[in-house]
Amino acid sequence: MAERTQFEELARQLSAVGAVKRDLGRILPPECPAGSAAVLTLLGRHGDMRMSKLAELLAVDMSVTSRHVAHVAARGWIERHPDPADKRSRILRLTPAGLAQREELSRRTTHLLAERLADWTDDEVGQLIRLMTRLRASFGDCRSTPFGFTAPVLEETTRTPANT
Repeated sequence: MAERTQFEELARQLSAVGAVKRDLGRILPPECPAGSAAVLTLLGRHGDMRMSKLAELLAVDMSVTSRHVAHVAARGWIERHPDPADKRSRILRLTPAGLAQREELSRRTTHLLAERLADWTDDEVGQLIRLMTRLRASFGDCRSTPFGFTAPVLEETTRTPANT
């Protein structure tokens, strides 16, 4: 097991990850803030889903999820269809415009990471991915990784259980 000083240094390094997350947030288009980008990414990764499932994946309250969904729906990036199993619920689905926006987000993210990690070897990038994946797994049910790269800072609220 690592020594206490190593865990203290790890804590300092993890808090510095905020700077990386802020840089990633700066590349988002003005019309697509982090919460909207997270919605698009999760729908792209997991497919059509109920809002309750989306709230669970985002690890935020339903009211926060509703605001994010309203934002992306107003821009035509998602559609809300009645759930055949429960007409009171809606199924969220990416539109072609939403898929295009998601691809643009992915392109911007990939470009920034490639630029900032240009002096890293493929093996070093692979090692970072493996270690971050293992770290996340060690913490159990962490939120999924919106944008396909790193979890953005979303509004923090009390998480409510989602029924799917």
